[in-house]
Amino acid sequence: MAFETYEQTQPFAGAIRADTQTKTMPPWFADEGVGRFSNDLSLTAEEIAVIAAWADAGAPPGAVRDAPPPVKRAQSWSIAQPDLILKMPEAVSLPASGDIDYTYEIVPTHFAEDRWIQAVEVLPSARANVHHAVVYVRPPDSLWMRHAPVGVPFTVESLSDPEDRRGAHWTDSDVLLVYAPGSSPDNWPATMAKFIPAGSDLVFQMHYTSNGRPTKDRSSVGLVFSKHPPQKRVLTLQLTNDHFVIPPGAPDYRVEARGTLPNEALLLSFFPHMHLRGKRFEYNVVHHDEAQAGGAASAGQGSSAVKLEPLLRVHYHFHWQMSYRLAEPRLLRAGTELQAVAWFDNSSGNPHNPDPAAAVRWGEQTYDEMMVGFFDVAVPAGTDKRQFFERKERPTQ
Repeated sequence: MAFETYEQTQPFAGAIRADTQTKTMPPWFADEGVGRFSNDLSLTAEEIAVIAAWADAGAPPGAVRDAPPPVKRAQSWSIAQPDLILKMPEAVSLPASGDIDYTYEIVPTHFAEDRWIQAVEVLPSARANVHHAVVYVRPPDSLWMRHAPVGVPFTVESLSDPEDRRGAHWTDSDVLLVYAPGSSPDNWPATMAKFIPAGSDLVFQMHYTSNGRPTKDRSSVGLVFSKHPPQKRVLTLQLTNDHFVIPPGAPDYRVEARGTLPNEALLLSFFPHMHLRGKRFEYNVVHHDEAQAGGAASAGQGSSAVKLEPLLRVHYHFHWQMSYRLAEPRLLRAGTELQAVAWFDNSSGNPHNPDPAAAVRWGEQTYDEMMVGFFDVAVPAGTDKRQFFERKERPTQ
């Protein structure tokens, strides 16, 4: 339902009161006290009390003179009207039931020059069937899926080239945007943007689910170009663990991934991704206390001392997969170690659990699981992504 006018909103006053009291709405799942985020949707205690008082009073209208101007939307886009809309050339036919393999569609940009992207949004035409979508930038010199068809949907199983089949699921190509239920578009400040080299293709990786009715999807990506070259290039990186087995019935199973930044970067935001058994997710900086570690080793108590600095702690909600954008970007030195930790509820107490009796592994379908901690960083605009991952001898922190 829409809540843009009083007439639309008033009938739901009781539900609004209840959901704001329990803090299930507006959707915001980060723990209080861990980090500050510019897109924090949560209400203060005073705001919640005002809503409750309004509902208890019969939801009276306010003065017409105090009403804000109507919201003007740009043809369903949340971002400003895109400078360019690139649509999948061919619609994907989706069955009424059964599993649907990851579907790809390669869309040429035909850019004659490099372009900087200030804002970007993915807009599925069959939103109810899109579990998630990742749009990758495939530069002209990339060998990733080079023999795959262009402009038509395909799956990995349909590829004839063995190298294309092996590389389809894992790529070092830059991520333009990740879309999932509840996610928001990227809209970077004027000093930052994502980069699409001249002659690049966009590769749509679509994870569809069936929902009882056959339909078609023809997703689009909307691009707003930077008005001038930015100071910083935004890169989307990830901490991933795909080697885990969640035991049947486990209510709080822990999976961890770690990595160190090869070069200095400005940390901007987080986007955790799990499936139906997802319970909690957190990001931490790992600090190693060498002095304490040496003392502990000399005392025979071990050889390392580790302190975790929390950056984000989330109570995961599969239907609201949100980005969490830092209110103040955080400078991370080269060698900074980051940790992502996920907890899964594979018990019968999880109402979304497809099968509590099953051992669960990494997989593409929603009854499988994933553990991906996406995060965005900003680096100098002239940085090549491959160069960013070249490690140099530098102090760690």
